[in-house]
This record gives sequence, structure tokens and C-alpha cells, in this order.
Amino acid sequence: MKVILSLLISFFLFISCGSNAETIKNEIETSAENYDYVIAFGSCNRQDEAQPLWNAILQEKPDLFLWGGDNIYADTDDMDELEADYQIQKNQPDYQKLMETTPILGTWDDHDYGKNDAGRNWEYKEESQQLFLDFFDVAEDDPRREREGVYHAKNFSEDGKTIKVIVLDTRYFRSELQKSKEKGKRYEPDYNGTILGTNQWEWLENQLKNSTADYNVILSSIQILSAEHDFETWDNFPSEIEKLEKLLETSKAKNVILLSGDRHISEFSEKNIEELDYPLVDFTSSGMTHSYSDFSGEPNQYRVGEVVSDLSYGLLKFDFNSGEVKMQMRGVGNKLQQEYLVKYKD
Repeated sequence: MKVILSLLISFFLFISCGSNAETIKNEIETSAENYDYVIAFGSCNRQDEAQPLWNAILQEKPDLFLWGGDNIYADTDDMDELEADYQIQKNQPDYQKLMETTPILGTWDDHDYGKNDAGRNWEYKEESQQLFLDFFDVAEDDPRREREGVYHAKNFSEDGKTIKVIVLDTRYFRSELQKSKEKGKRYEPDYNGTILGTNQWEWLENQLKNSTADYNVILSSIQILSAEHDFETWDNFPSEIEKLEKLLETSKAKNVILLSGDRHISEFSEKNIEELDYPLVDFTSSGMTHSYSDFSGEPNQYRVGEVVSDLSYGLLKFDFNSGEVKMQMRGVGNKLQQEYLVKYKD
């Protein structure tokens, strides 16, 4: 279908003449580039604030949108209040336009889970899970209604290629964070704790080892590779990041791309792992309604490019013929903030 659309556009440009045709061509190239598959994603979205990015996202005509967590800000143990906050977001007019045209998947983070930085000990996690699934219109007979946690996987196919999206739950099973006694430091590493829990780890292993997809996109609400800051990250549980990297090596799943949110900044992190024949990229995109506007810098040995601290959403643009994925951060007015091109194996 996308190839046909591209041909129609080319034919239209061919029969047009003079400078008008060139103007139209330039507009098409800058606002609606032709790719085989486009995934948009974002995180950190206050339901009661202005949401200026939906029109930009709609302009890109994504094939899929992924919520990266903090999809609303509730922070409450009142489940009626949580449900009402979800409904506010669901009624947002521009978001409704996206719902009408685009498949949507997602995970949660702490503020839509119900409590800041909460993990497995959050006492309302079961009730919160059902409201989360309601927000995504998950059917009552769907296995996710009976299973603990909101992790999920789904294949999307286009033009003979398959992209597997693996949505992780970094809240429901996560061990409690170890508070640091050192002044100016939030957390100490916990080498015995878990992020995913036993059942989710077994599930993830099966999803990767049995994947026949050409690309495997893993969505985590918190950053995986960036670990030198003092906020939530997979490296608060060092054995978990080691376990994930080992699983990526042994599973032989093709072309894994990591997506994350949470931080109110956007950045690309990249790590070369010996057994992988492609660079492992963690693309962080955050936030959609509020950002870390006074960001003044922080170390990240894996960072590629610069940190974007304005409102931002992320795009993955897949070119199946070349194996290239163009990763873009875009802001208000669909302004291109930064992009990174990664070549993957066929």
C-alpha cells in the first residue's frame, strides 16, 4: 500500500510543472517521507495540560504508536480518581484522532501505576492494572486480564517483513529501590534484586528465542543503557542489565532496538556488544507535555549526539530494502530536533 501511495505521489509530481511541482515535492520530502513502516512513541504526558505533539505525530502517519509510560499523571490510591484521569486523556480530541487511525500499545511507569517510584509492593497494583487495560480497550477475555503485569508482545507485518514489539513491565515485579545513605545520592545498586520478576523473565526469554521477526523492538519505561545519572535505570539492579544483554546474545533474535522514557529528556545511547552484529541502541523519548527544561548535563558513556530537553516524541522509520532505521526526535510543530541512522542486518 505504501509503495502504491509513493507511485501516485511521483505521478502527481511528474504531471505537475514548473516551480509549483518542486515546492510540492519539497513539502512531501520534509513532512511525509516514504518509509516501509513508521513507529511513533512517547512518554511523560499530563492529562490535564496542553498536549501539542499529537498533531505532529498525526502528520507523520505512523503505522503504530507506543506509550512509553507515565501516560497520565495520577499518583493516587483512589482508583476512581485514577479511572477519571485515564478518561480525561482518552477524551483528548487530538489523541482521539490518533486512536481512530493508528494501533496503540504501551506500558506504564510509576505515575500511571499509581505511586512515584513504586515497584512490586504497591498495594493497588492489581486494581491499577485493570484500569490500565481499560484505557487500551483490552478485551475482557484477553489473557492480560488474568495475568500479573502488563507485559505484552505483538507482531506487525508489512511488505514481507515483520517487526515484533515486546512491551515490558518494569513496575509490577520490581524489587524496592535501595536508598543511599550517601549525601546527594539517591540509590545504591542492588545486585540481588529484580526488575522483571521470574515469570516475566521466562516469558521474555521465550519471546526472543522463538522470534522469527526481522526486527525486535523492546519497550521499557525506564532507561536501560544510560546508567550514570542518579534516577531510575536498569543499572540500579546491575544483574538485570547483565542478564538482558546475555539473553540478547544467546537468543539470536534479530535486530533488537530498545525504547525507553521516564526522564523528561530525549537521547540516543548505543553500546557495542561482542556477540551482536549490530549496535544496541536505547532510544529515550520524553516528555510529551513537560520536560527537564533546566537540564544542565549529566554523564552517559553510551550517548550518541546531544540531549534534547524540549518537548519531544520519537520516531522509528524503517527502510526494509536497505535495512536502515532512521531514528528521529521531533518537537512542537513537528520540528526535527535530532536524528540517528542505524544500519541493521537483513
